[in-house]
Amino acid sequence: MAALQKSVNSSLLGALAASCLLIALWVQGGAAVPIGSHCRLANSDFEQPYITNRTFMLAGEASLADNNTDVRLIGDTLFHGVNKGDHCYLMKEVLNFTLEEVLLPQSHRFQPYMQEVVPFLTKLSNRLSQCQIDSDDQHIQRNVQNLKDTVKKLGEDGEIKAIGELNLLFMALRDACI
Repeated sequence: MAALQKSVNSSLLGALAASCLLIALWVQGGAAVPIGSHCRLANSDFEQPYITNRTFMLAGEASLADNNTDVRLIGDTLFHGVNKGDHCYLMKEVLNFTLEEVLLPQSHRFQPYMQEVVPFLTKLSNRLSQCQIDSDDQHIQRNVQNLKDTVKKLGEDGEIKAIGELNLLFMALRDACI
């Protein structure tokens, strides 16, 4: 009899917990996870030796063609004024720019690495597509715009530099989004 009562109590507690969860979801308009939680990538994304190697090989090959050693695109300046909790969102914006404005136009270069790295980075971009922040992103947009302006000012050399820094982008994404 005591076991039956304990089982009924457990069932009631489970039903109560499920009801509370449903009410919480209803109050939030169905949003089960906070917006910032979409700004995460899996550690396993960065533990694939083959694609890590290919990304670093692509960056290395492009670095050999990079004649401008005075400019750094992915570095401390990029994060200036940005809260640590917003770093993944910042890196999502940088990743999207790099894919759309740099890698796709230069996709014919640095083969075979480019054909393997671009789909990997696109997969990461897709996983971060829901990543948003609640706070004002003025600092982030300004920093990303400075990066874009630098790349555009340097022209094709800027695109080569951005490809040459894919290893830094890879590590910054890992550090910010895991």
